[in-house]
Amino acid sequence: MIPLSEPTFDGNEALYVRQCIESGYVSSAGPFVGRFEDAFAQVVGAPHAVACASGTAALHVALQLSGEQPPRMVAVSTFTFIASANAATYTGAQLLLVDSEPDTWNMNTQMLRDHTVRSARMGKRIPDVIEVVHVLGHPADMEPLWELRDRFGITIVEDAAESLGAGWKSGTLAGQHTGTAGQMGCFSFNGNKIVTSGGGGMIVTADADLAAKARHLTTQAKKPGEVYVHDAVGYNYRLTNLAAALGLAQLERLPQRLRSKRAIAAAYNALLGDLPITLPPRAPWATPSHWLYTVLLRKRFESDELVAAMAANGIQMRRVWAPLHRQPPYRKTEILGGGEVADDLYWRGVSLPSSAHLDAAQQNEVCEAFRQTVLASTRRR
Repeated sequence: MIPLSEPTFDGNEALYVRQCIESGYVSSAGPFVGRFEDAFAQVVGAPHAVACASGTAALHVALQLSGEQPPRMVAVSTFTFIASANAATYTGAQLLLVDSEPDTWNMNTQMLRDHTVRSARMGKRIPDVIEVVHVLGHPADMEPLWELRDRFGITIVEDAAESLGAGWKSGTLAGQHTGTAGQMGCFSFNGNKIVTSGGGGMIVTADADLAAKARHLTTQAKKPGEVYVHDAVGYNYRLTNLAAALGLAQLERLPQRLRSKRAIAAAYNALLGDLPITLPPRAPWATPSHWLYTVLLRKRFESDELVAAMAANGIQMRRVWAPLHRQPPYRKTEILGGGEVADDLYWRGVSLPSSAHLDAAQQNEVCEAFRQTVLASTRRR
């Protein structure tokens, strides 16, 4: 089986993990947590980084520290993994789902901007927080959100779980990494991400006070220097030294991973560009990471058929997530834009094998099987 996305271990992973085991520091105490935080902050260009047990934990804490406390409203993309919504729901927030725009598949921030300005003019409720997801490693268009932040005091939190290595190359954010544009940005180190710690996450911010509060909450809100005294309801969200050691070794190889991901995407574009499919987005102002190479098929009924046919050929592919407004916990949630774009992405979107160590022979095998399956489906229709 050629897997969809599996980790690559070709650096200091074994060395650093062995150092943890030999030292006995395998829980959240130990030097690798701080080393990982410092290195990550430097890589993305953020003054502060706080390691967490998962990307969802990072989002939960970031949203807990953002804006007004409940009742409050958090606007979030409907086309995203459900953790984006769950993390906001943990804080007691009311959600406003926002449809995608077709160019990058991210939140339609211009539509949200127009809706918010119009609602404010009419005296209606507006979001307290906007959670922007950089879907599949492509940066979202942040430009329409600055007015909302400056005019209405709306807090912006970035869900950068899938976009390590991505950023903007023009506009007001030129040269910045995703996760550093909002008040806080959150990353994931799940096993299928470009950098993995087996499971883990990171909050980055330019605000030293917020970083200190996030660190406090993730360690059960324990007061420094006192034994078992906790001054708030905190969370057991700190990353372990063992996981941080793995993450640091992975982070050291990030430039190589990104080169591989981008080379794989370029090869897929060249090999599949003549097929009746829509290739992944790449806005002229963005530098995507190409975390998962994802295309849109011609028709909605082809996706399950294609995934099954590829699996029969020993190739793992995956459909994209069902939008949040299709998920049982959020079906009654208000959605801006109706969700038609997100629905289209869901019905037609499939992700191809994207491991950083995917070699040319494997990629050719994937492309040949994909081509034959797509063309066969086209002939049948």
